[in-house]
Amino acid sequence: MINQLDAAFNFQQTALRLRAQRQELLSANIANADTPNFKARDMDFAAAMQAALNPQATAGGRSSSLAAAPSGGLGPLPLAPVMGGSLGPLPLAMSSAQHRPLDAANAPAVSHGLIQYRNVLQGSVDNNTVDMDIERAQFADNAVRYEASLTMLNGQIKKLMSAIQG
Repeated sequence: MINQLDAAFNFQQTALRLRAQRQELLSANIANADTPNFKARDMDFAAAMQAALNPQATAGGRSSSLAAAPSGGLGPLPLAPVMGGSLGPLPLAMSSAQHRPLDAANAPAVSHGLIQYRNVLQGSVDNNTVDMDIERAQFADNAVRYEASLTMLNGQIKKLMSAIQG
């Protein structure tokens, strides 16, 4: 019974965790809009969700759905792999025994190497790749999708509560 409940909530839990992680990335981009040489980062949510739900999939075989530049609006944004190819994510060095290892449960997009640099759409003098219009739009879009995930999770919980109460 508990396993069925866990499976019922696993999808929404993973989606919320990834949305929160993406919101942190977008927040960091906005906060560093005036930092020289800062490179905007983002994640391919669909690939991160697939990797988090199917941990047996290899990182080298994934493909990004964000390969084409948008012609305008809120379409997919072009992203470049952080490592520049199929080399995979950088391993984290633990220099102390007190460091906690990074695992897929706490940061699925980081552990699967799905955080990518955003390609430059318009160059700047200080080599900063943050475009505030894009960042604000992506931030708002992600926030709305986060709220929608919470609403769906709330609906699932209410259905279960009504089934339990009879």
